[in-house]
Amino acid sequence: MSFFKSQPFWIALVVVVAAATLPWYVSGYILGLLTVAYYFGVFAMAWDLLFGFAGEVNFGPTFLIGVGAYTAGILNNQYGWSVYLCIFLGAMASVIAGFVLALPALRVRGPYFGLTTLVAVLMLQNFIVVFADLTGGEIGLTIPDVISIDAGTNYWIALGFMTFSAIILYGLSQSPIGLVLQASGQDPVQAGALGFNIVKHKLFAFVVSAFFSGLSGAMLVFYFGTASVGTVVDVAVGVQVIVAAVLGGRRTVLGAALGAIFLIVAGEFLRPTGELATFIVSAIALLAILFFPGGFLGKALSREAKA
Repeated sequence: MSFFKSQPFWIALVVVVAAATLPWYVSGYILGLLTVAYYFGVFAMAWDLLFGFAGEVNFGPTFLIGVGAYTAGILNNQYGWSVYLCIFLGAMASVIAGFVLALPALRVRGPYFGLTTLVAVLMLQNFIVVFADLTGGEIGLTIPDVISIDAGTNYWIALGFMTFSAIILYGLSQSPIGLVLQASGQDPVQAGALGFNIVKHKLFAFVVSAFFSGLSGAMLVFYFGTASVGTVVDVAVGVQVIVAAVLGGRRTVLGAALGAIFLIVAGEFLRPTGELATFIVSAIALLAILFFPGGFLGKALSREAKA
């Protein structure tokens, strides 16, 4: 509860309220950019729950994102099912896939968990290419329906979804389950000696992360109107999600959303520089991580705690 009385919370509340008014006076281009950034914010927050608190380095966040995105897209493309039903089923598919992947992966230690998740991404990419008749292959999958054709509506849906996800994920991270996850991430042996079922709690965190990743991935492709490896499954997309979470602040959840918005917006505004855009954004992110290891929000919270 102390966070909800803190200055960063009130700043975040004011920012969300102000952000909700943007469709009234900014261009559709800006709204579209922020819409994508908000979905990436959910990707980063879901990843931070597993890494920041459970201490498990997931190198393949796009496996969960891609399963949800392609499941929803294929169901709509092949069977014409409603958008919202496809989105729900996409999220459920990610939960099932995450559960199946986590069961063996969480029983290995060290870098092997991360390698397992990375291999899962490569296998999903290969599946998409091999079964091109179903998935669209390297060209991409065309999705007949979209959530909305109105830029303002899409923006408000994305902002509301990110805000709702932030409340749930942050609340979970501060609950007794979150405290157990944090303890298991710092010292799993000692946490296990205290009687906590470490594997069960980490499995729960993985499933929750899978649900929000898959749900956000499905919503994103129904915003784009297409699903492709480059937008939801590529390893580079996963790296962007990881950098965003670390840049915003590990174990803050909310900071991950800030990091994602910063990366997406900065990358777009630097697009006129061509290939230098990626270099400049990466350099800024690297310097921020080196000099502010706690991330943007982590640094702000530590300053307030000292005060």
